[in-house]
Amino acid sequence: MSVITSDNMKQALLRVPEVTLVFWIIKTLSTTVGETGADFLAFDLGWGMPVTTVLMVGIMVVLLYLQFGKLKRYVPANYWTLVVLMSVVGTLITDMLVDLAGVSLVTLSIVFTVMMLAGFYLWYREEGTLSIHSIDTGKREAWYWVVILLAFSLGTGVGDLISEHFALGYDKALLLFSGLIAAVAVAYYVFKLNAVTAFWIAYVLTRPLGASLGDFMIQTPADGGLGINMMAVNIAFLGAIVSLVGYELFRIKQALLAQMVETPTD
Repeated sequence: MSVITSDNMKQALLRVPEVTLVFWIIKTLSTTVGETGADFLAFDLGWGMPVTTVLMVGIMVVLLYLQFGKLKRYVPANYWTLVVLMSVVGTLITDMLVDLAGVSLVTLSIVFTVMMLAGFYLWYREEGTLSIHSIDTGKREAWYWVVILLAFSLGTGVGDLISEHFALGYDKALLLFSGLIAAVAVAYYVFKLNAVTAFWIAYVLTRPLGASLGDFMIQTPADGGLGINMMAVNIAFLGAIVSLVGYELFRIKQALLAQMVETPTD
């Protein structure tokens, strides 16, 4: 007979996914698509950044409406589509501020850092926790998405700041952010860094990691990249995301089946 455990019940009530290796892989792939996808739509397809931003924000708002008004729980397809869209929108916001409004990458990074930290502060003041394992209400989920959008915008700016403004190069920036994430993992597993702190530092760092990876893959060799076709990168990464989200859906269905209690017959 299967037994419904308290951990399974708690996870079923959450509006966000369980933090697993698959979570981190999809998150990193999503941030890369956010970087390359924004450039593909705005430049390769010729939509322009303002039009692309309006369209992506519109779709994002629809999905947020479904998430808060209809679903009210973690549904892999909706959740990860939102993550990809927010990654694209975060990239577009940063690029428009830098390329169209003339804001420096240094100023932008400082401003978005302050805004993100303010979001964390207000979230903690209201809810008393920043744990992803506590996001089981609409209010907490709202704070979660606000912080994520700010983190994506910040990550795009920091990635460009390190690789372009400070001329470190996309490959070295990729190694830098990978090393920082590895350092967070060591701090958590070896030196017992607070789990919530470790999660959010790693979460924020995956954004410039993904942005650096995307730029490294699509930029020409003359600009320090590999020169891979942008559409090919987007298709490959989106395909990987869809496959992993499908796996997540399968895993959730299996978990739900395992939670069903069979009534013994006499």
